[in-house]
Amino acid sequence: MTAPRQTQPGDDPLREVDMNRREFLLSSATAAGALGIGGYGVAASHVKELILQPASFALRGGQITNGMVSLSPDAPPPVLYGKQGKVMRLPVRNTLPEYTAMHWHGLRIPNAMDGVPYLTQMPMGENELFTYEFTPPDAGTYWYHPHCMTMEQMAHGLTGVMVIAEPENPGFDSEQVINLRDFRLNDDGSFLPAFTQRGAARSGTFGNVHTVNWLQSPTYDHAAGGLVRLRVVNTDTTRTYKLHLSASDARIIAWDGHPIEGEVPLPVKETPLLVGPGQRVDIAVAMPTDEGQTVDLIVKLPGQPHRAMVRLRAIRQSQARDLRELRPLPANPVAKPDLANAELHEFVFGWTPEGGIPDNGFCGTLGYNFWSINRKPWPGDAAQDVGPLAILKMGKTYVLRLRNESPNTHPIHLHGLAFKPIRSNQRKLPPLMTDTMLLLKDEVVEIALVADNPGDWAFHCHVIEHQKTGLTEFIRVI
Repeated sequence: MTAPRQTQPGDDPLREVDMNRREFLLSSATAAGALGIGGYGVAASHVKELILQPASFALRGGQITNGMVSLSPDAPPPVLYGKQGKVMRLPVRNTLPEYTAMHWHGLRIPNAMDGVPYLTQMPMGENELFTYEFTPPDAGTYWYHPHCMTMEQMAHGLTGVMVIAEPENPGFDSEQVINLRDFRLNDDGSFLPAFTQRGAARSGTFGNVHTVNWLQSPTYDHAAGGLVRLRVVNTDTTRTYKLHLSASDARIIAWDGHPIEGEVPLPVKETPLLVGPGQRVDIAVAMPTDEGQTVDLIVKLPGQPHRAMVRLRAIRQSQARDLRELRPLPANPVAKPDLANAELHEFVFGWTPEGGIPDNGFCGTLGYNFWSINRKPWPGDAAQDVGPLAILKMGKTYVLRLRNESPNTHPIHLHGLAFKPIRSNQRKLPPLMTDTMLLLKDEVVEIALVADNPGDWAFHCHVIEHQKTGLTEFIRVI
């Protein structure tokens, strides 16, 4: 596979040499097909410790932003590479003065490894180490982030992509990881407050610096006429992106890690793809055949014209590949729901009828409640005597009816399980498996799942300000 190279106006050649050296030291055959974020990828087999630490980075122009959080003092969190069915061992050491815990978003792994404080583990204090070890049953695109002090750590950079490779390469020449992130900065590059009370009560507090892999509008080089697997991940704390490609020789092949069943229309300017916080989409792209031609991933932001978030540029002689040469992605081993024998549970998402300050223990609080599930706000991570929202029995099929009674969009994420959206009162839902359902204004969606992973599984909105102000619960599988 061909390794893509990123270029930026004003590149420092010495820094490029240093990054290339780091790529060589930290990458392996597993990671060689995608340099990923800033050329920084790590195979799970090479991980000694993932060290949560303060970081600095030039997010905008030459201005250095201090007060960031990453796994390196001067680089974004690396892309972590694993392989379907192979053990991953990830020791995480916290050197921050805050508590933390690491969640592996979308992975159907044992409950004790899910990284939710108080629900599956105690949070890690300063200089404490917790070793996560699991075998991913599914291939696909996933990501990782803290589930403790989430606004303080996620909004300041601690969100990274995970790639779980199929046993066999489906036939791509290269791949490109795209981590979509906003940051909220002053003109001097320093951080503005990560959240506001007004934002938390509405759609969330949006960033004003829009990045891909911590870079603004980067260009990545790929072989002309080659086949590229574009892995797009929304790790933002708030924003739902409206995306489309400038090229038509492409197709969506996976959603939230799972291969697409059937055809999903390629998004265009008039009907963009909505990708909410926590969601991922894999797109197979045939690069242009002439050197220098580009494929743009285009975003529409409120009040702004369409613009390219990232550009793929064709280089060298054409490889003259065709999308029809790709092998279909093998289905992940997710149990099929038995809708004829399903039990129904209903959940209402909306504003809370009561206020009060949540008791979040070591894992922080925004200081107010605005949101609720079934009209009851989450009392806090460390609250006592909090029972599950629902109890599901192992092996049984359930239909969950999700009703959004608010005028705001909510990406609802369920840990540890995969589900299939089956119907909506507003739109036709594509046939796919997922872990995060984007609920639109006033939408009612039914999803179906098989309760096949025992434990207490967090169930919450992935607009982090909503999550931290009441829109959180958990579901128990026994």
